[in-house]
Amino acid sequence: MEERQVKNRAPAQVQVTAEQLVRAAREHLVDDEKKLRELRVSTRIHDEEELRMLQAEKRRAFEDALRHSMVNLSHFTRYAKWEESQMNYRHARSVLERAVEGHNRDPKLWIFYADFEIRNGFVNFARNVLGRAVSHLPRMNQLWTKYVLLEESLREIDLARLVFERWMKWEPDVEAWSAYANFEMRHGEVAKARDVMERTCGCHPLAKTYIRYSRWEERNAQLALARRVLERAFEELDPAESKRPSLFLAFAQFEERCKEFERARAIYKQALELLPKSESRQVYEAYAAFERQHGDSDAIEAVLVEKRREQYEAAVKSKPYAYDVWFDWTRMEQAQAVAEAHALAARSFLTDQDKAFARKRLGAARDRVRATFDRAVASVPPSQSDKRMWKRYIYLWINFAIFEEMHMEDLARARAVYRRCLDCIPHKIFTFSKIWILAAQLEIRDKDLTAARKLLGEAIGRCPRDKIFKMYLNLELQLGNVDRCRSIYEKYLEFAPQNCLVWERYAALEHSVGETRRSRAIFELAINQPVLDMPETLWKRYIDFEIKIDTTKSRANARKLYERLLERTDHVKVWISFAKFEAFHNRADPQAGRNVFQRAYDKLKARQADAPDDIDIKEDRALLLRSWLDTERKLGDAAMVAKVQAMQPRQLKRRREMDDNGGVEEYIDYVFPDDPQKGLALLQKARAWMQSKRQKTDDANEIDLDDV
Repeated sequence: MEERQVKNRAPAQVQVTAEQLVRAAREHLVDDEKKLRELRVSTRIHDEEELRMLQAEKRRAFEDALRHSMVNLSHFTRYAKWEESQMNYRHARSVLERAVEGHNRDPKLWIFYADFEIRNGFVNFARNVLGRAVSHLPRMNQLWTKYVLLEESLREIDLARLVFERWMKWEPDVEAWSAYANFEMRHGEVAKARDVMERTCGCHPLAKTYIRYSRWEERNAQLALARRVLERAFEELDPAESKRPSLFLAFAQFEERCKEFERARAIYKQALELLPKSESRQVYEAYAAFERQHGDSDAIEAVLVEKRREQYEAAVKSKPYAYDVWFDWTRMEQAQAVAEAHALAARSFLTDQDKAFARKRLGAARDRVRATFDRAVASVPPSQSDKRMWKRYIYLWINFAIFEEMHMEDLARARAVYRRCLDCIPHKIFTFSKIWILAAQLEIRDKDLTAARKLLGEAIGRCPRDKIFKMYLNLELQLGNVDRCRSIYEKYLEFAPQNCLVWERYAALEHSVGETRRSRAIFELAINQPVLDMPETLWKRYIDFEIKIDTTKSRANARKLYERLLERTDHVKVWISFAKFEAFHNRADPQAGRNVFQRAYDKLKARQADAPDDIDIKEDRALLLRSWLDTERKLGDAAMVAKVQAMQPRQLKRRREMDDNGGVEEYIDYVFPDDPQKGLALLQKARAWMQSKRQKTDDANEIDLDDV
């Protein structure tokens, strides 16, 4: 038994790579190509033996090329062409058969094979080749087309039709069916061609198939049949396919070519209603062009409105909280509804059927307005803290409610809109008095005061606001319900006890119904409040109230009020008002007004002594003296006029430095005759000092000149 040797598994010294293998194969191809080129060189042949030798050599070169590369189809085709050129058809056919055995899935080879047979007059062989080709490749339309053209060129119409029938059994594409129909039309078989088109629609239930069928009927001047084909498309196709924009366009353009403009317009409108906005742009553009050519002004306006709808739709889709766009859109829809209503009212001559159609259009326009408003108010601001956005948003609700009330005259819907609006507002964070007021006013117009009071009471309970209180008070005051007004004022003062205007109006209400004591008590409560927003106006109203009564007791009360007010404030205008009151209303003591003026002047003068340079006090003193002088002139006492005239200050224009930027500003200073003239004495001393300094400077200059 032989001894087994262990194989050497070490790597070989010479490694063969994939690159080397590819290079060797390419070198063999190059050698074969070189041999073929050498054989192409024109050679002078002297006898038949040399011809056969040359043919044998060339065949050997072709065979070598095929042995090296059976996958290269060009070797077969060149080999077959060469054999054909040598008129050796049997050998050429053999080469092509060898090619078909390895490349029966290549349609170009089958066509080359068929062309070879046809070119050399072998018709039956060509039929056989094409029959085999379509058996191997039944989905290659070019092979079937070649087969049909061969039979048709031979005038074998029945055989060509049989080929078409074989082809149609494979349910090819629409172009193949069209080729069959065109074949029948070329031979005058219109009925058969129509049958082919019908079979096409059954095989390919698509919109484009019906459109092609309709155009075929139209080319044959069968307009009724063409219209029926398009109508069948909407009936027979599935919903997704029957809503193709191309189908609507084809139908409308067909009616336009038939001069049926109303039918075309109806189709365009139906398409715009049924198709989604993203797919209807092409239909809309065609409709716009149609209306510009065949429509009137109303139709063109309708097209423009539809275009604007598309623009608004795109805008709110990208920015749903762009409330300005929603406002523009809702206004446009309202304008369209109003236009439809006016058109219906103006066309009294219409028939009942036309009026019913117009009412239907009006209802559709109003429904579109409602739908647009519903979509708009559904875009609730995402943030409850951004009241600026809410202010824009809330007007969508207001416009919606106004539309329902004014245009639709549907108070129930308007009431429901206001309630929906109130439900969506975050009242714990903020509210809108306008909505409460508008909702209450709607109830008032509906003559339902109970509902209006209930709404306003709910508003005061949930989110009291000044505007709501004022509206509620005005309502009850107009109705003469004083007791209700008192209750509302009490609630109002619980909500805003610092509001002087509320106290004043409450007191004015009591005074208007003759309740002077209640009015005085309200004023007393008001001035005793710890915090007031405008106490000076409240005191003034209280004093004016007492003065207006004009009785001895009321004047005494007014005097006491002035004294109490002066205990709280020392303002010069209070003194002036008090003094004028005493001067013109105190008939018992004509000197009382002068005494008040004098008291005020002494007070201000004492304050001036503590702050000599305070310009505000000087201005108050000057104002007081001017008012005193004016009062004395009205009283007509010449002696007192002269006395007060002598007390008037002199005005001096002075300058002072500004603290902010180091500049200088001018101001008016007042010099009163009864003030100590300290400022003037100081000014005189300054002038004397400057004069002495100037004298010394002159003396020094004289000495220097003598030295020179």
